[in-house]
Amino acid sequence: MKEILHKITSLKKTLTKEESKQTLIRISKGAYNNSQVVAFLTVYMMRSITVEELSGFREALLELCIATEFKGYNTIDLCGTGGDGKDTFNVSTLSSFIAAGAGIKVTKHGNYGVSSKCGSSNVLESLGIVFSNNKDYLTECLETAGICILHAPLFHPAMKYVAPFRKELAVKTFFNMLGPMVNPAFPTHQMVGVFNLELARKYSYIYQKTDKKYSILHALDGYDEISLTSATKVITNESEQLLEAKDFGVNPLSMDAIRGGATIKDSADIFLNVLHGKGSMAQNHVVCANAGMAIATVENISPKEGFEKAKESLDSKKALEAFTTLQKIGQKLSNNSI
Repeated sequence: MKEILHKITSLKKTLTKEESKQTLIRISKGAYNNSQVVAFLTVYMMRSITVEELSGFREALLELCIATEFKGYNTIDLCGTGGDGKDTFNVSTLSSFIAAGAGIKVTKHGNYGVSSKCGSSNVLESLGIVFSNNKDYLTECLETAGICILHAPLFHPAMKYVAPFRKELAVKTFFNMLGPMVNPAFPTHQMVGVFNLELARKYSYIYQKTDKKYSILHALDGYDEISLTSATKVITNESEQLLEAKDFGVNPLSMDAIRGGATIKDSADIFLNVLHGKGSMAQNHVVCANAGMAIATVENISPKEGFEKAKESLDSKKALEAFTTLQKIGQKLSNNSI
């Protein structure tokens, strides 16, 4: 590690793809001491990561993960990098259930909050969703509820060496950048929000070399999702465009209108209110815009058409049905385990 640290702290020197991959593999196997790992993470909080480095880190985690593919299901993951510092409610998680209610098969990759108050896994766990890496259980979830949850620690056991450092640092690291890229279900489609335009470009370079159909999002006022508070840059396999609230047939929102709760319970309350039809207009519009973009990515329709399908899923309670079905499947697993 001494040579690696010397290289990445030197001006104009970066790691090759293979060096990045092997370094992360060694970190995951506990080959380095705590100070070395923290120093390694800190360097990438102070300088930009290169495409080669990000690609190498991605390959390492995919090689080490517990792969759980769902071939033939045409799945999508809706995920944000986090790290935007905006403290919104759980938009991508809610959007995942709305997309599932619209008939899209969703393999949702998520984790506990590190740089945010309440991550996807925090709110879902508090609401009785059961996490498992059992393939039969996940397949039942996908077939019956239209969505399965892949709680990252269950699929990336090698990262247990890094988790304590991320928790103690409590700010975004390059693992925020990696999260959406290392879904162990290897979904055929991906809608991912990122915290800056530079990272959006890097994601695009990497995804161009895969068979994945993707939409990469960054709101120009800093959100890692479609916020409807400003224009959103959208990069897909075929094009780049700016989407505004009017493109979904709605009015722009204020930042305050989409803030999240101060606690996990607050976040869970917002989550349930939206699914039960008690969310604010702003909350409904922002989740439907994001779900709509995911639907458009899979079905090759316009974002506005996707928005309308998402709105129908939410208004008809099909999104709620997807959520309650997932709860029941988890309860059955828990009861059988007792």
